[in-house]
Amino acid sequence: MASQKEVKSRIASIKNINKITRAMEMVAAARLRRSEQRIADLRPYSEGMRKLTRIASANITGVPRIPVLIERENVQRVGIVLVTADRGLAGAFNSNIIREGMRAAARVRGEGAEPVFFVVGRKGVSALTFRKQELSGEYTGFTDRPAFADARDIGEALTARYVDENVDRVELIYNRFVSPLTQHVWRQTLLPLQQAEVVGEGAEAEEEKEVEETESDGQGAKSEWDFEPEAEELLGRLIPEYVTISVYRALLESAASELGARMTAMRNAAENAEKINDKLTLEMNRARQAEITQEILEVVAGAEALS
Repeated sequence: MASQKEVKSRIASIKNINKITRAMEMVAAARLRRSEQRIADLRPYSEGMRKLTRIASANITGVPRIPVLIERENVQRVGIVLVTADRGLAGAFNSNIIREGMRAAARVRGEGAEPVFFVVGRKGVSALTFRKQELSGEYTGFTDRPAFADARDIGEALTARYVDENVDRVELIYNRFVSPLTQHVWRQTLLPLQQAEVVGEGAEAEEEKEVEETESDGQGAKSEWDFEPEAEELLGRLIPEYVTISVYRALLESAASELGARMTAMRNAAENAEKINDKLTLEMNRARQAEITQEILEVVAGAEALS
Protein backbone atom coordinates (compact mmCIF):
# COMPACT_ATOMS: atom_id res chain seq x y z
CA MET A 1 0.00 0.00 0.00
CA ALA A 2 1.28 3.49 -0.88
CA SER A 3 2.21 5.83 1.94
CA GLN A 4 -0.08 8.64 3.03
CA LYS A 5 2.32 11.25 1.61
CA GLU A 6 2.38 9.58 -1.83
CA VAL A 7 -1.42 9.37 -1.95
CA LYS A 8 -1.75 13.04 -0.95
CA SER A 9 0.59 14.01 -3.76
CA ARG A 10 -1.47 12.02 -6.29
CA ILE A 11 -4.70 13.59 -5.02
CA ALA A 12 -3.24 17.07 -5.48
CA SER A 13 -2.21 16.21 -9.06
CA ILE A 14 -5.66 14.81 -9.89
CA LYS A 15 -7.35 17.92 -8.45
CA ASN A 16 -5.19 20.14 -10.69
CA ILE A 17 -6.09 18.03 -13.72
CA ASN A 18 -9.77 18.28 -12.78
CA LYS A 19 -9.55 22.09 -12.61
CA ILE A 20 -7.84 22.28 -16.02
CA THR A 21 -10.32 19.95 -17.76
CA ARG A 22 -13.30 21.77 -16.25
CA ALA A 23 -11.89 25.10 -17.43
CA MET A 24 -11.29 23.72 -20.94
CA GLU A 25 -14.84 22.34 -20.98
CA MET A 26 -16.29 25.73 -20.05
CA VAL A 27 -14.20 27.55 -22.68
CA ALA A 28 -15.24 25.07 -25.39
CA ALA A 29 -18.91 25.34 -24.37
CA ALA A 30 -18.81 29.15 -24.51
CA ARG A 31 -17.19 29.17 -27.96
CA LEU A 32 -19.43 26.38 -29.25
CA ARG A 33 -22.57 28.50 -29.09
CA ARG A 34 -21.08 31.05 -31.47
CA SER A 35 -19.81 28.33 -33.84
CA GLU A 36 -23.24 26.70 -33.88
CA GLN A 37 -24.80 30.00 -34.87
CA ARG A 38 -22.27 30.57 -37.67
CA ILE A 39 -22.85 27.17 -39.23
CA ALA A 40 -26.64 27.47 -38.83
CA ASP A 41 -26.52 30.79 -40.72
CA LEU A 42 -24.33 29.39 -43.51
CA ARG A 43 -26.11 26.09 -44.21
CA PRO A 44 -29.14 27.61 -46.03
CA TYR A 45 -26.84 29.75 -48.20
CA SER A 46 -24.63 26.75 -49.01
CA GLU A 47 -27.64 24.60 -49.91
CA GLY A 48 -29.06 27.41 -52.04
CA MET A 49 -25.77 27.73 -53.91
CA ARG A 50 -25.78 23.97 -54.62
CA LYS A 51 -29.35 24.14 -55.92
CA LEU A 52 -28.55 27.10 -58.17
CA THR A 53 -25.51 25.38 -59.68
CA ARG A 54 -27.55 22.20 -60.27
CA ILE A 55 -30.28 24.11 -62.10
CA ALA A 56 -27.78 26.10 -64.18
CA SER A 57 -25.75 23.00 -65.11
CA ALA A 58 -28.95 21.22 -66.19
CA ASN A 59 -29.54 23.97 -68.76
CA ILE A 60 -26.21 23.64 -70.55
CA THR A 61 -26.42 21.98 -73.94
CA GLY A 62 -23.50 20.29 -75.66
CA VAL A 63 -19.95 20.13 -74.35
CA PRO A 64 -19.27 22.84 -71.76
CA ARG A 65 -16.53 25.34 -72.54
CA ILE A 66 -15.76 26.00 -68.86
CA PRO A 67 -12.57 24.09 -67.91
CA VAL A 68 -13.77 23.32 -64.40
CA LEU A 69 -16.87 21.59 -65.81
CA ILE A 70 -14.97 19.24 -68.10
CA GLU A 71 -15.03 15.66 -66.78
CA ARG A 72 -11.89 13.58 -67.25
CA GLU A 73 -12.43 10.19 -68.85
CA ASN A 74 -9.15 8.85 -67.46
CA VAL A 75 -8.87 9.72 -63.76
CA GLN A 76 -5.20 9.48 -62.83
CA ARG A 77 -4.89 11.72 -59.76
CA VAL A 78 -7.51 12.39 -57.08
CA GLY A 79 -7.15 15.28 -54.63
CA ILE A 80 -8.17 14.35 -51.07
CA VAL A 81 -8.71 17.30 -48.72
CA LEU A 82 -8.66 16.38 -45.02
CA VAL A 83 -10.06 18.95 -42.58
CA THR A 84 -8.54 18.36 -39.13
CA ALA A 85 -7.70 20.63 -36.19
CA ASP A 86 -4.60 22.49 -35.07
CA ARG A 87 -4.96 21.09 -31.54
CA GLY A 88 -5.78 17.79 -29.90
CA LEU A 89 -7.60 16.92 -26.65
CA ALA A 90 -10.82 16.43 -28.63
CA GLY A 91 -11.39 12.69 -28.39
CA ALA A 92 -11.51 10.86 -31.72
CA PHE A 93 -12.18 14.05 -33.72
CA ASN A 94 -8.88 14.07 -35.63
CA SER A 95 -8.30 10.32 -35.79
CA ASN A 96 -11.70 9.75 -37.46
CA ILE A 97 -10.79 12.12 -40.30
CA ILE A 98 -7.32 10.63 -40.75
CA ARG A 99 -8.73 7.10 -40.75
CA GLU A 100 -11.33 8.04 -43.39
CA GLY A 101 -8.61 9.75 -45.43
CA MET A 102 -6.52 6.58 -45.44
CA ARG A 103 -9.57 4.56 -46.52
CA ALA A 104 -10.26 7.05 -49.32
CA ALA A 105 -6.63 6.83 -50.47
CA ALA A 106 -6.81 3.02 -50.52
CA ARG A 107 -10.02 3.18 -52.55
CA VAL A 108 -8.42 5.59 -55.03
CA ARG A 109 -5.40 3.31 -55.44
CA GLY A 110 -7.80 0.41 -55.99
CA GLU A 111 -9.29 2.39 -58.90
CA GLY A 112 -5.83 2.67 -60.44
CA ALA A 113 -5.35 6.34 -59.58
CA GLU A 114 -2.94 8.22 -57.32
CA PRO A 115 -4.18 10.06 -54.20
CA VAL A 116 -2.95 13.63 -53.71
CA PHE A 117 -3.33 14.96 -50.15
CA PHE A 118 -4.26 18.49 -49.11
CA VAL A 119 -4.49 18.86 -45.33
CA VAL A 120 -6.08 21.51 -43.12
CA GLY A 121 -4.87 21.55 -39.52
CA ARG A 122 -1.59 20.73 -37.79
CA LYS A 123 -2.84 17.41 -36.44
CA GLY A 124 -3.56 16.11 -39.92
CA VAL A 125 -0.25 17.42 -41.25
CA SER A 126 1.75 15.71 -38.51
CA ALA A 127 -0.22 12.46 -38.82
CA LEU A 128 0.27 12.16 -42.59
CA THR A 129 3.90 13.24 -42.35
CA PHE A 130 4.43 10.47 -39.79
CA ARG A 131 2.84 8.02 -42.26
CA LYS A 132 5.31 9.28 -44.89
CA GLN A 133 2.54 10.64 -47.16
CA GLU A 134 3.47 13.46 -49.52
CA LEU A 135 1.38 16.60 -49.00
CA SER A 136 0.56 18.89 -51.91
CA GLY A 137 -0.98 21.55 -49.68
CA GLU A 138 -0.86 22.46 -45.96
CA TYR A 139 -3.21 24.98 -44.32
CA THR A 140 -2.77 25.62 -40.60
CA GLY A 141 -3.28 28.21 -37.90
CA PHE A 142 -7.00 28.99 -38.30
CA THR A 143 -9.02 25.81 -37.74
CA ASP A 144 -10.59 26.99 -34.47
CA ARG A 145 -11.76 30.28 -36.05
CA PRO A 146 -11.81 29.92 -39.85
CA ALA A 147 -12.38 33.02 -41.95
CA PHE A 148 -13.92 33.25 -45.40
CA ALA A 149 -10.54 34.37 -46.76
CA ASP A 150 -9.03 31.06 -45.61
CA ALA A 151 -11.71 29.14 -47.49
CA ARG A 152 -11.15 31.27 -50.59
CA ASP A 153 -7.42 30.53 -50.58
CA ILE A 154 -8.07 26.79 -50.33
CA GLY A 155 -10.86 26.87 -52.92
CA GLU A 156 -8.79 28.81 -55.44
CA ALA A 157 -5.85 26.43 -54.99
CA LEU A 158 -8.05 23.36 -55.54
CA THR A 159 -9.78 24.89 -58.56
CA ALA A 160 -6.43 25.85 -60.10
CA ARG A 161 -5.12 22.32 -59.60
CA TYR A 162 -8.19 20.91 -61.33
CA VAL A 163 -8.09 23.36 -64.24
CA ASP A 164 -4.35 22.73 -64.73
CA GLU A 165 -5.10 18.97 -64.77
CA ASN A 166 -2.89 18.31 -61.76
CA VAL A 167 -5.87 16.47 -60.26
CA ASP A 168 -8.84 14.89 -62.04
CA ARG A 169 -11.21 14.83 -59.06
CA VAL A 170 -11.36 16.57 -55.68
CA GLU A 171 -12.85 15.01 -52.55
CA LEU A 172 -13.42 16.85 -49.27
CA ILE A 173 -13.46 14.95 -45.94
CA TYR A 174 -14.62 16.68 -42.76
CA ASN A 175 -16.65 16.29 -39.56
CA ARG A 176 -20.25 17.39 -39.92
CA PHE A 177 -21.60 18.94 -36.71
CA VAL A 178 -24.79 17.38 -35.33
CA SER A 179 -24.53 18.05 -31.60
CA PRO A 180 -21.80 18.37 -28.96
CA LEU A 181 -22.02 14.61 -28.51
CA THR A 182 -22.30 13.65 -32.18
CA GLN A 183 -20.20 14.44 -35.24
CA HIS A 184 -20.45 12.53 -38.52
CA VAL A 185 -17.58 12.11 -40.97
CA TRP A 186 -18.71 13.28 -44.42
CA ARG A 187 -16.97 12.83 -47.74
CA GLN A 188 -17.98 15.30 -50.46
CA THR A 189 -16.98 15.17 -54.13
CA LEU A 190 -16.21 18.80 -54.80
CA LEU A 191 -15.03 18.71 -58.42
CA PRO A 192 -16.13 18.08 -61.09
CA LEU A 193 -19.54 19.54 -60.42
CA GLN A 194 -21.35 16.81 -62.39
CA GLN A 195 -20.11 14.20 -59.90
CA ALA A 196 -20.84 16.26 -56.80
CA GLU A 197 -22.16 14.05 -54.01
CA VAL A 198 -21.97 13.82 -50.23
CA VAL A 199 -21.40 10.51 -48.45
CA GLY A 200 -21.75 9.94 -44.71
CA GLU A 201 -24.27 9.24 -41.98
CA GLY A 202 -27.31 11.44 -42.58
CA ALA A 203 -25.93 12.76 -45.88
CA GLU A 204 -28.13 10.61 -48.12
CA ALA A 205 -31.39 11.98 -46.70
CA GLU A 206 -30.15 15.57 -47.01
CA GLU A 207 -28.94 14.95 -50.55
CA GLU A 208 -32.26 13.39 -51.62
CA LYS A 209 -34.21 16.30 -50.15
CA GLU A 210 -31.98 18.80 -51.95
CA VAL A 211 -32.27 16.95 -55.28
CA GLU A 212 -36.07 16.76 -54.96
CA GLU A 213 -36.28 20.48 -54.26
CA THR A 214 -33.96 21.22 -57.18
CA GLU A 215 -35.97 19.05 -59.58
CA SER A 216 -39.19 20.62 -58.32
CA ASP A 217 -37.81 24.11 -58.82
CA GLY A 218 -36.35 23.16 -62.17
CA GLN A 219 -39.33 21.40 -63.79
CA GLY A 220 -39.64 22.67 -67.33
CA ALA A 221 -36.48 24.65 -66.72
CA LYS A 222 -35.92 25.47 -70.38
CA SER A 223 -39.33 27.15 -70.62
CA GLU A 224 -39.62 28.60 -67.10
CA TRP A 225 -36.07 29.74 -66.33
CA ASP A 226 -34.38 32.69 -68.02
CA PHE A 227 -30.66 33.12 -67.40
CA GLU A 228 -28.93 36.46 -67.64
CA PRO A 229 -26.18 35.96 -68.64
CA GLU A 230 -26.47 32.52 -70.27
CA ALA A 231 -26.37 29.44 -68.02
CA GLU A 232 -22.83 28.49 -69.07
CA GLU A 233 -21.45 31.97 -68.45
CA LEU A 234 -23.33 32.15 -65.16
CA LEU A 235 -21.79 28.86 -64.07
CA GLY A 236 -18.35 30.19 -64.89
CA ARG A 237 -18.93 32.82 -62.21
CA LEU A 238 -20.83 30.58 -59.80
CA ILE A 239 -18.51 27.60 -59.61
CA PRO A 240 -15.56 29.40 -57.94
CA GLU A 241 -18.00 30.75 -55.35
CA TYR A 242 -19.61 27.31 -54.99
CA VAL A 243 -16.22 25.73 -54.29
CA THR A 244 -15.31 28.46 -51.78
CA ILE A 245 -18.66 28.21 -49.99
CA SER A 246 -18.37 24.41 -49.84
CA VAL A 247 -14.90 24.65 -48.33
CA TYR A 248 -16.04 27.38 -45.92
CA ARG A 249 -18.96 25.26 -44.78
CA ALA A 250 -16.59 22.31 -44.20
CA LEU A 251 -14.30 24.55 -42.13
CA LEU A 252 -17.18 25.86 -40.02
CA GLU A 253 -18.68 22.38 -39.58
CA SER A 254 -15.26 21.13 -38.51
CA ALA A 255 -14.70 24.04 -36.10
CA ALA A 256 -18.05 23.44 -34.39
CA SER A 257 -17.42 19.68 -34.32
CA GLU A 258 -13.98 20.23 -32.77
CA LEU A 259 -15.41 22.39 -29.97
CA GLY A 260 -18.23 19.91 -29.35
CA ALA A 261 -15.81 16.98 -29.27
CA ARG A 262 -13.42 18.86 -26.96
CA MET A 263 -16.22 19.88 -24.61
CA THR A 264 -17.40 16.27 -24.37
CA ALA A 265 -13.87 14.89 -23.98
CA MET A 266 -12.99 17.38 -21.23
CA ARG A 267 -16.25 16.69 -19.41
CA ASN A 268 -15.50 12.96 -19.46
CA ALA A 269 -11.93 13.63 -18.31
CA ALA A 270 -13.14 15.80 -15.42
CA GLU A 271 -15.66 13.18 -14.34
CA ASN A 272 -13.00 10.47 -14.49
CA ALA A 273 -10.67 12.68 -12.43
CA GLU A 274 -13.37 13.03 -9.78
CA LYS A 275 -13.85 9.25 -9.66
CA ILE A 276 -10.09 8.69 -9.32
CA ASN A 277 -9.95 11.36 -6.62
CA ASP A 278 -12.67 9.55 -4.64
CA LYS A 279 -10.73 6.28 -4.88
CA LEU A 280 -7.49 7.97 -3.84
CA THR A 281 -9.22 9.66 -0.90
CA LEU A 282 -10.46 6.28 0.28
CA GLU A 283 -6.96 4.86 -0.17
CA MET A 284 -5.47 7.75 1.83
CA ASN A 285 -7.93 7.17 4.67
CA ARG A 286 -6.97 3.51 4.73
CA ALA A 287 -3.28 4.41 4.74
CA ARG A 288 -3.83 6.86 7.62
CA GLN A 289 -5.82 4.25 9.53
CA ALA A 290 -3.05 1.70 8.97
CA GLU A 291 -0.43 4.14 10.27
CA ILE A 292 -2.51 4.91 13.38
CA THR A 293 -3.06 1.21 14.02
CA GLN A 294 0.68 0.57 13.67
CA GLU A 295 1.49 3.35 16.14
CA ILE A 296 -1.01 1.94 18.68
CA LEU A 297 0.50 -1.54 18.32
CA GLU A 298 3.98 -0.11 18.89
CA VAL A 299 2.82 1.74 22.03
CA VAL A 300 1.13 -1.41 23.39
CA ALA A 301 4.19 -3.51 22.64
CA GLY A 302 6.41 -0.99 24.40
CA ALA A 303 4.15 -0.91 27.44
CA GLU A 304 4.15 -4.70 27.65
CA ALA A 305 7.92 -4.77 27.43
CA LEU A 306 8.25 -2.36 30.39
CA SER A 307 5.77 -4.24 32.57
